[in-house]
Order: sequence, then structure tokens, then C-alpha cells
Amino acid sequence: MADTKAAPALPAKLPDARSARTVLLRRARELALVPALVLLLVLGAVVNDSFLTERNLISILGASAALAMVVLAESLVLITGKFDLSLESVVGIAPAVGALLVLPAAQSGWGVELPPALALLAVLVVGAAVGAFNGVLVVKFRLNAFIVTLAMLIVLRGLLVGATKGKTLFGMPDSFYSLATTTFLTVPMSVWLAAAAFAVTGFMLKYHRVGRALYAIGGNAEAARAAGIRVERVMLGVFVVAGTLAAAGGIIQTGYVGAISANQGNNMIFTVFAAAVIGGISLDGGRGTMFGALTGVLLLGVVQNLLTLAQVPSFWIQAIYGGIILVALMIARVTTGRAQD
Repeated sequence: MADTKAAPALPAKLPDARSARTVLLRRARELALVPALVLLLVLGAVVNDSFLTERNLISILGASAALAMVVLAESLVLITGKFDLSLESVVGIAPAVGALLVLPAAQSGWGVELPPALALLAVLVVGAAVGAFNGVLVVKFRLNAFIVTLAMLIVLRGLLVGATKGKTLFGMPDSFYSLATTTFLTVPMSVWLAAAAFAVTGFMLKYHRVGRALYAIGGNAEAARAAGIRVERVMLGVFVVAGTLAAAGGIIQTGYVGAISANQGNNMIFTVFAAAVIGGISLDGGRGTMFGALTGVLLLGVVQNLLTLAQVPSFWIQAIYGGIILVALMIARVTTGRAQD
């Protein structure tokens, strides 16, 4: 009888051991980008003497700030198990609406000539409105998030071209460029804003009940609902926040470029997904950290800067990003025991 009772004890320990091993592998995957970044920095120093200069490193951070905001937005949506492909179009349409509201008719504006502060507020409102619309269709009407946001991407892209008449908008007030042009300790304010956004979001995901709710919804929405989490409300809020963050990224991008073109944000979503995936954000939902997503952004920023300094043609960069995503998926297969479908 004693032997019979003791027998089940061995299998009972196996899930715990396997779970601990899985957690360690996921943590190792997330932190693996840190030595990869160090390796790239060393490689960059070998390739070009100007790579490790303060000016170039700050340039990498400044160029990555807008991408970082959109990656942050997409990561929050992915953690809940959904997609939002329209974020790249929000990067273009939201600041364009703000510019059209503040510019006079002689400069291709709508002639409203709102005060700059109200125009910038309108930029964020547009982003939030797009996110709310997506959220209602996905959460309330239970439509497929991939298809809904893909359609919205196309609609917003057409609206941007139509609203600007295919022209590039410039001559906006200085406040439209201040995030990219104003510095603190020689670092652009856009970089400080992105860093603060990641820090606050990372803290919330780890310690706040809303953050725990996001992971719970991404892991199993029905179980989260049974546990008392207001799944629909939380997910709708995530879409709104994501749209707002993407709009902020659009303002940063406008300041960095110095204008708003009719194709601003086009194809940005591919880079966004690349950064999120290699940073450990699971496409299945329920997994990933802001630290991992941030290191993914920095890795792609360093890679792009290295390729530019090495005078690699720009059209190869997208191909390299695609290769990086494939490698990240294979690593995910090894570390989690399943592909990120």
C-alpha cells in the first residue's frame, strides 16, 4: 500500500520541472537580445569608426523613437491575443489631420487655423477614435481583428492621400517638431518620451491589476471572464490606447522628418512586428514583456544604422527584417515548444 501511494508523486513533479524550464527558456530568449546588441555594437565599431560616437548613437535613438511608440502600441494589442495592422496608417493620418487643421488654405490646409495646442490634441483624438472604432468592431461585433484592421489600414491610407491630395505638408508650427528637435542632456525629448512610456507600461504590466488582466485575457479570454475580468472593456481600452500611442508616434515621426508626406507610415507595420516578435512578444497572446519589445526596437535600429553606414541598398533592409522574423519564430519554437501562430 505504501508503494502504491508513493507512485503518483513522481509524475506530479514533472509539470513543475517542465514549467520552470519553460520560464527559464523564455527569459533566456528575452535577454538573448542584450548580448546580441553588444555584439552588434562591437561589429559596428569595426565596420565604421563613427558608429560608436555620441552623435551616431543619439541618432539611432532618435530614429527609433517613433517606431518604439508604435511597437509599444502593437505589443499591448498582441498580449491580449489580437492584432492591429492599422497602426501604421494612424502614424500618417493622425498628424496629417492636425496639420490640416492648423495650416492656412494657402498651404494646403483646411483653413481652420486652430491653435497649435488644439491641433496636437486633435492628433491624439484621431488616434484614439480609430482605436475605438477598431475595438468596437473586434470586441462588440466579434469580427476578425486581422481583417478589420487590415481594412482600416487601407481605408486610412486612402484618406491620407485624399486629404493631402498627394502633397507633402510642411510649415507647421514649431510645436509639431519639438519632440524631435528639443533635447534634454543632448538626447531628443522623443527618446525620453518613448523611454518613459515603456517604463510606465512595463511597471503596469508587472504590478498593476490591469496588466495582469491583459495577460490573462491573452492566455484564455473565457477563463479571464470567469475570474471576473471585464474582458470586453479591457480589450476596447487597449485598442484606444494603442491608437493614441501610434498617433504620438506619428507626431514624433513628423518632427524627425520635418514634414508629413502622403505615404507616412507605409510599410512600417512590418518593422513593428519584427521588433515585437524578436523581442519575445507572442503572436498567440498572453506572453511578452516591454523590456523584450524595447530591445527588439533597439536591435532593429542598430541593424538599420549598420546597414546604412555599410552603404547597403535600402531595399535589402526589408528582406533582412523578414529574415530576422523567421529566425525569431524558429527560436520561439525551440524555447516555447510551439510556433507563434
